[in-house]
Amino acid sequence: MDILLGPLWDTLFSPFAEFAFMRRALVATLALSLSAAPLGVFLTLRRMSLLGDALSHAVLPGVAIGFMVSGLSLTAMALGGVLAGLLVAGIAGAVSRFTTLKEDASLAAIYLVALALGVTLIAGHGTQLDLLHILFGSALGVDASGLLLVAGVATASVLALALMYRGLVLETFDPVFMAAHRSGLPAWVWQQGFLMLVVLNLVAGFQTLGTLMAVGLMMLPAVSARLWHDTLPAQLLNASAQAALAGVAGLLLSYHFDTPSGPTIIGCAGVLYAASLLLAPGGWLPRWWGTTHRVA
Repeated sequence: MDILLGPLWDTLFSPFAEFAFMRRALVATLALSLSAAPLGVFLTLRRMSLLGDALSHAVLPGVAIGFMVSGLSLTAMALGGVLAGLLVAGIAGAVSRFTTLKEDASLAAIYLVALALGVTLIAGHGTQLDLLHILFGSALGVDASGLLLVAGVATASVLALALMYRGLVLETFDPVFMAAHRSGLPAWVWQQGFLMLVVLNLVAGFQTLGTLMAVGLMMLPAVSARLWHDTLPAQLLNASAQAALAGVAGLLLSYHFDTPSGPTIIGCAGVLYAASLLLAPGGWLPRWWGTTHRVA
């Protein structure tokens, strides 16, 4: 028994028991799993899956300006990222309101410009290492202030989502009913509040996963969860569980094989997504099995 438990402890538990940076990375990743993945479920239900990707790129100029002003100050970069993300979302909404362009088209154009601007600013005022750190993050390098930011955003996000849940569900599934009965707040208030939560979680995620990878922990578990469940509460729980599992597995693989932590975590989420495509009730294998037996 000891022969089996020894390697198991060394592989799965020892890194977290022995090293404080692994424990900080674990707490930050689990906090993001609880807050970001449920938002991804709502994004998929609202057919706004690519919005998260666009906003994750859009925060980069704000992060870059914060970096130029205060170096690798987490507070400055986070504040700049939040402002940039909200500004881009607001500009995209204004363009779609006052022109013939749809919001997704205007957002795609604006976020590409924002991404190019952010990379240019960082590359011109920092080193290649700074650029890689901001773009791809380092979960294993989360310090006390970074952990406080992630935990604070996750806590506020979960509480806000709980308070907004009923109105957000109604606005997602039946906006016509909400508009017709004029019950509660206008639909645009729910939408803007929801977008603010998305931006906050993306900014919190860039410390651990980078601006390019943060959206992965938000969207991949959410898409996978839709293959397993039809009900919204079950999808929310499943998405958070998959995100947490991908986070823990990614941290362990990153530690043992010396790979970049952010991409490794997203790679693990991708493996869970591939398994869901194959094995989930809405995936290929059960549908093929059911079709074959119905024909027979």
